[in-house]
Amino acid sequence: MDTDKEIEAIRQRKMEEMMKMNDQNRDDKIEVESYPTKPIELTDSNFSQEIGKNSVMLVDFWAEWCGPCRMVSPIIDELAKEYAGKMTFGRLNVDENPSVAGAFQIRSIPTLLVFKDGKVVDGLLGAAPKQYIESKIQPHLN
Repeated sequence: MDTDKEIEAIRQRKMEEMMKMNDQNRDDKIEVESYPTKPIELTDSNFSQEIGKNSVMLVDFWAEWCGPCRMVSPIIDELAKEYAGKMTFGRLNVDENPSVAGAFQIRSIPTLLVFKDGKVVDGLLGAAPKQYIESKIQPHLN
Protein backbone atom coordinates (compact mmCIF):
# COMPACT_ATOMS: atom_id res chain seq x y z
CA MET A 1 0.00 0.00 0.00
CA ASP A 2 2.77 2.48 0.87
CA THR A 3 4.39 1.75 -2.48
CA ASP A 4 1.15 2.64 -4.29
CA LYS A 5 0.99 5.97 -2.42
CA GLU A 6 4.61 6.73 -3.30
CA ILE A 7 4.05 5.91 -6.95
CA GLU A 8 0.92 8.10 -7.01
CA ALA A 9 2.84 10.98 -5.36
CA ILE A 10 5.63 10.69 -7.95
CA ARG A 11 3.07 10.51 -10.76
CA GLN A 12 1.30 13.61 -9.42
CA ARG A 13 4.60 15.55 -9.08
CA LYS A 14 5.65 14.62 -12.63
CA MET A 15 2.23 15.66 -13.97
CA GLU A 16 2.56 19.07 -12.26
CA GLU A 17 6.08 19.52 -13.72
CA MET A 18 4.82 18.68 -17.21
CA MET A 19 1.89 21.09 -16.89
CA LYS A 20 4.23 23.85 -15.71
CA MET A 21 6.54 23.26 -18.71
CA ASN A 22 3.54 23.30 -21.04
CA ASP A 23 2.40 26.65 -19.58
CA GLN A 24 5.89 28.11 -20.06
CA ASN A 25 6.01 26.92 -23.68
CA ARG A 26 2.58 28.45 -24.31
CA ASP A 27 3.75 31.79 -22.82
CA ASP A 28 6.86 31.71 -25.04
CA LYS A 29 4.73 31.13 -28.13
CA ILE A 30 2.41 34.01 -27.21
CA GLU A 31 5.37 36.37 -26.81
CA VAL A 32 6.83 35.38 -30.18
CA GLU A 33 3.45 35.72 -31.89
CA SER A 34 2.86 39.20 -30.49
CA TYR A 35 6.19 40.42 -31.89
CA PRO A 36 6.73 38.91 -35.32
CA THR A 37 10.26 38.52 -36.68
CA LYS A 38 9.31 39.98 -40.06
CA PRO A 39 7.24 42.99 -41.08
CA ILE A 40 3.51 42.41 -41.14
CA GLU A 41 1.51 43.31 -44.23
CA LEU A 42 -0.68 46.33 -43.52
CA THR A 43 -3.75 47.29 -45.54
CA ASP A 44 -6.48 49.91 -45.45
CA SER A 45 -8.66 47.39 -43.62
CA ASN A 46 -6.24 46.17 -40.91
CA PHE A 47 -4.09 49.28 -40.35
CA SER A 48 -5.96 50.79 -37.37
CA GLN A 49 -6.25 47.44 -35.63
CA GLU A 50 -2.55 46.62 -36.02
CA ILE A 51 -1.37 50.09 -34.97
CA GLY A 52 -3.68 49.93 -31.94
CA LYS A 53 -2.47 46.58 -30.68
CA ASN A 54 1.27 47.31 -30.92
CA SER A 55 2.79 49.76 -28.44
CA VAL A 56 5.71 50.67 -30.75
CA MET A 57 5.59 50.07 -34.48
CA LEU A 58 7.56 51.25 -37.49
CA VAL A 59 5.55 51.38 -40.72
CA ASP A 60 7.29 51.34 -44.10
CA PHE A 61 5.14 53.07 -46.74
CA TRP A 62 6.36 51.70 -50.09
CA ALA A 63 5.47 50.66 -53.65
CA GLU A 64 6.77 47.89 -55.91
CA TRP A 65 8.08 50.26 -58.59
CA CYS A 66 10.11 52.32 -56.08
CA GLY A 67 13.89 51.72 -56.27
CA PRO A 68 14.73 53.36 -52.92
CA CYS A 69 11.95 51.27 -51.31
CA ARG A 70 13.70 48.12 -52.52
CA MET A 71 16.93 49.41 -50.94
CA VAL A 72 15.24 49.95 -47.56
CA SER A 73 13.26 46.70 -47.57
CA PRO A 74 16.12 44.34 -46.50
CA ILE A 75 17.08 46.78 -43.73
CA ILE A 76 13.52 46.70 -42.39
CA ASP A 77 13.55 42.88 -42.56
CA GLU A 78 16.80 42.80 -40.59
CA LEU A 79 15.55 45.27 -37.97
CA ALA A 80 12.32 43.29 -37.55
CA LYS A 81 14.37 40.24 -36.57
CA GLU A 82 16.70 42.19 -34.29
CA TYR A 83 13.93 44.08 -32.50
CA ALA A 84 11.47 41.17 -32.19
CA GLY A 85 10.16 41.20 -28.64
CA LYS A 86 10.61 44.97 -28.37
CA MET A 87 8.50 46.35 -31.21
CA THR A 88 6.70 45.47 -34.44
CA PHE A 89 7.41 46.41 -38.05
CA GLY A 90 4.85 46.73 -40.81
CA ARG A 91 4.68 47.49 -44.52
CA LEU A 92 1.94 49.31 -46.38
CA ASN A 93 1.87 49.33 -50.18
CA VAL A 94 0.66 52.86 -51.01
CA ASP A 95 -0.60 51.88 -54.47
CA GLU A 96 -2.85 49.15 -53.07
CA ASN A 97 -3.92 51.06 -49.93
CA PRO A 98 -4.63 54.68 -50.86
CA SER A 99 -6.86 55.47 -47.86
CA VAL A 100 -4.18 55.08 -45.20
CA ALA A 101 -1.51 56.65 -47.42
CA GLY A 102 -3.80 59.64 -47.96
CA ALA A 103 -4.70 59.93 -44.29
CA PHE A 104 -0.99 60.30 -43.42
CA GLN A 105 -0.35 62.53 -46.46
CA ILE A 106 2.28 60.19 -47.88
CA ARG A 107 3.55 62.04 -50.95
CA SER A 108 7.03 60.49 -51.29
CA ILE A 109 8.24 56.99 -50.67
CA PRO A 110 9.77 55.33 -48.90
CA THR A 111 8.35 57.03 -45.85
CA LEU A 112 8.97 55.40 -42.47
CA LEU A 113 6.73 56.41 -39.58
CA VAL A 114 7.24 55.37 -35.97
CA PHE A 115 4.03 54.92 -33.99
CA LYS A 116 3.85 54.74 -30.22
CA ASP A 117 0.54 53.91 -28.57
CA GLY A 118 -1.21 54.53 -31.88
CA LYS A 119 0.25 57.98 -32.56
CA VAL A 120 3.00 59.07 -34.93
CA VAL A 121 6.04 60.06 -32.84
CA ASP A 122 8.80 60.12 -35.45
CA GLY A 123 9.55 59.40 -39.06
CA LEU A 124 11.87 59.80 -41.98
CA LEU A 125 11.56 60.27 -45.69
CA GLY A 126 13.66 58.46 -48.28
CA ALA A 127 16.19 55.66 -48.16
CA ALA A 128 18.39 55.75 -45.07
CA PRO A 129 21.09 53.53 -43.58
CA LYS A 130 20.26 51.06 -40.82
CA GLN A 131 21.95 53.13 -38.09
CA TYR A 132 19.86 56.19 -38.93
CA ILE A 133 16.62 54.20 -38.89
CA GLU A 134 17.63 52.74 -35.52
CA SER A 135 18.27 56.24 -34.20
CA LYS A 136 14.63 57.05 -34.97
CA ILE A 137 13.36 53.90 -33.23
CA GLN A 138 15.42 53.66 -30.05
CA PRO A 139 14.17 56.78 -28.22
CA HIS A 140 10.65 55.32 -28.29
CA LEU A 141 11.44 51.92 -26.81
CA ASN A 142 10.79 51.48 -23.10
